[in-house]
Amino acid sequence: MQEKELREIMLKESEEFKKLYRQHQKFEKELERFKDKSFLTEEEKLKEKELKKKKLALKDRMYFLMREYRRSH
Repeated sequence: MQEKELREIMLKESEEFKKLYRQHQKFEKELERFKDKSFLTEEEKLKEKELKKKKLALKDRMYFLMREYRRSH
């Protein structure tokens, strides 16, 4: 099963995965705002770094759930 297929299944079957995915997408959109700027203040740099860490933690959790799903099916 391909990653994209598994993600679609997980989005339908797992509320936790769906919640993590939505939050991940939200952080991605917030990070896009920083990419569009030519200059970031120190506060914005810190916020960007924080968002990247949170987004990565969400991704790690989603991949863990996907691995668990694969093992059980």
